[in-house]
Amino acid sequence: MKRTLVVGVDGSPESRAAADWAAEEAVRRDLHVHVVHAWLWQPLAVPLVQDRGVEARRAQEILDETRAELTRRHPRLSLTAEVVPDVPVPALLRAAERAEMLVLGTRGHSALAGFLLGSYGQQLIASAQCPVVSVRARHGIATPGAAGDEAAAEGEVVVGQQGGAEESADVLRFAFEAAAAHKAPLRAVRAWSLPPVYAYSPGSMWVAEQLGGLEPFEKAALEQSLEPWKAKYPEVDVVAHVEQGSAGHVLLSAASDARLLVVGRRIRESALGPRTGSVAHAVLHHATCPVAVVPHR
Repeated sequence: MKRTLVVGVDGSPESRAAADWAAEEAVRRDLHVHVVHAWLWQPLAVPLVQDRGVEARRAQEILDETRAELTRRHPRLSLTAEVVPDVPVPALLRAAERAEMLVLGTRGHSALAGFLLGSYGQQLIASAQCPVVSVRARHGIATPGAAGDEAAAEGEVVVGQQGGAEESADVLRFAFEAAAAHKAPLRAVRAWSLPPVYAYSPGSMWVAEQLGGLEPFEKAALEQSLEPWKAKYPEVDVVAHVEQGSAGHVLLSAASDARLLVVGRRIRESALGPRTGSVAHAVLHHATCPVAVVPHR
């Protein structure tokens, strides 16, 4: 049985862009695509005329239209589709439990919106156990590869690396797999900043320089993390990029012409519930290319 990629749709331009990106990715990686439209009959407690039959038919039409379009554009695609009688977040989380990735649509340069209208998308990205890819519909363009997307289609895969080799293994694995599938170069980015003791103590800075400086340490940490993946994917051309600054700003700058940006999300228990993390939050709101958020321990 083929590995599966799940994409959520609702008939909007954003979800159509996500579905098309998912189909192209599935063909590259020889994955099966499962298209999900979550629809649950919920009578409103307001004086509006509602017709359950009409809404049910529209839900099925959305699915049928998406399936027909993907089949037309990608004849080799392995595809299934279903209307799930539930609200979006639990429906898509269940559908993606054993998936390689979950793909969602995003609107404009504001908060995550697309077919999930903001908070739903954030919940999915923060809670999913698989990588979640957010695909943006640019300036009303509903499908990747249309006018204005040529540079991104030829760009690098950019990945943010943090911590040690073990901590970043899942994120780097996803990024190397994507770069290999796209036959694209990979830019691995590690951002660093001065600890407060160095920022306010010239004497401590001098000692650090005598020991080789902080940047060589960061470069060595990045190279150590990349080493096993470079050996596993020798066909991938890798650029190691170390830069001082906030991780969000450094990644957004590095990914300005990227075809995909990959970042991590640490899985942790919190009294406030699941969270995406500050770096993922920043790039999801401002990156113009698709963004993959990979959960890791």
